[in-house]
Amino acid sequence: MTDRLIPVIAIDGPSASGKGTVAQSVAEKLGYHYLDSGALYRLLALAASRRGVVLDDEAGLAALAAGLDIRFEGGDAWLGGERVGDAIRTEACGNGASKIAAYPAVRAALLDLQRAFRTVPGLVADGRDMGSVVFPDAALKLFLTASAEVRADRRVKQLIEKGMDANIQQILHDIRQRDERDSARSVAPLQKCADAGLLDTSAMTIAEAVGEVLERFKQARVQ
Repeated sequence: MTDRLIPVIAIDGPSASGKGTVAQSVAEKLGYHYLDSGALYRLLALAASRRGVVLDDEAGLAALAAGLDIRFEGGDAWLGGERVGDAIRTEACGNGASKIAAYPAVRAALLDLQRAFRTVPGLVADGRDMGSVVFPDAALKLFLTASAEVRADRRVKQLIEKGMDANIQQILHDIRQRDERDSARSVAPLQKCADAGLLDTSAMTIAEAVGEVLERFKQARVQ
């Protein structure tokens, strides 16, 4: 089966919008593979900090990205055989990921890696440019969002559940700054594709959002 015949659901949106949780649940229900593209940049930020590559060294980061040994398994992320799911979910790692994601050379280095996740029977991918750049022929494209306040509250709850410290005002500030940085970057900026549907989850539960995505995918497949 050629890549173009393998269905992809591309879910883009801002930080802490819930797209990762929704995308992973949709993938499980469909029996599809799952790509957390944001985690790739977080993994790269973590690898850079461990190997002493500074975050303004675009060439060094791109070279590091090309040789990343990563996998997603059991709802967790692995780097070089080490489970690092919690380590890459810190605010510091997220901010680092947002900064390095603006580098064209880094995005190019990770493009083939992301596309390699497209395998039978299908893929659910979430990120910032899944529908616009990585999988422009996706069967369903969605821009999933929520208000900055709701997203900050969700992030606080996530961190507290993991036993981490969380300051709601600081996280809200970080989210707004990240939104501005991601939207303003010259390469693959955060934006809704013209052919993507909008899904605002501010007043939705995860189950409701998942159900909405599945229904839209069902409709897209019969068109």
